[in-house]
Amino acid sequence: MNTNTIQWKNGLKDGIPICLGYFAVSFTFGIMASGAGLSPWQAVIMSFTNLTSAGQFAALGIIAAKAPFMEMAVAQFIINLRYCLMSCSLSQKLDEKTPFFHRFLIGYGVTDEIFGVSVCRPGRLSPFFSYGLIAVAVPGWTLGTLLGAVSGDFLPPRILSALNVALYGMFLAVIIPPAKGNRILSGVIVVSMVCSLIFAATPVLNTISSGFKIIILTLLIAGAAAYLFPVKETGEEQHE
Repeated sequence: MNTNTIQWKNGLKDGIPICLGYFAVSFTFGIMASGAGLSPWQAVIMSFTNLTSAGQFAALGIIAAKAPFMEMAVAQFIINLRYCLMSCSLSQKLDEKTPFFHRFLIGYGVTDEIFGVSVCRPGRLSPFFSYGLIAVAVPGWTLGTLLGAVSGDFLPPRILSALNVALYGMFLAVIIPPAKGNRILSGVIVVSMVCSLIFAATPVLNTISSGFKIIILTLLIAGAAAYLFPVKETGEEQHE
């Protein structure tokens, strides 16, 4: 059997857990998108072209506030800047002779979960393995969005309210594991929550749109943490 086909099938198999997780989270996004006034197809197009839960949920608040396009662009740039770093890291696992169009297509599907699976794969990363991950993960995210957006029209309000809690459960699942045993990261999370509360409760600050709140808090807190607590390279990394 062709090596590329084997790599693609391996990607499909490893992408199934990602697909299932994406389906559950994007279902909630679809419900919230419908509540924000987006049509099911608008929500689906957003999910298919963005593939970023944090960016998409932030976008809903910006859309609901009828903020200008520039605010949306800057907020998305700040929120999704981490994908540039992930893409640079993955590019080091690709063969030097990998054509640009493979790199371009892989870049489309770089998400936190796909990056995690790809970077932990031993040896060189095959573009077809990435295609396998993308081929099963993206439909899970998009289909979940579609079903959530459509279901929002006929599900009882109590069920919709319960499903909306899934969003916060997802964010807790993202921040709690890496924060365990890391006092700096735990402190950054607590400071972020306190600052967000201050912005929401203070009379002057609560007039700032959601998009600019994200931009300001991200730059201030992340910038301060990077300056005060820089990540130190290990001896092996310094040697290289």
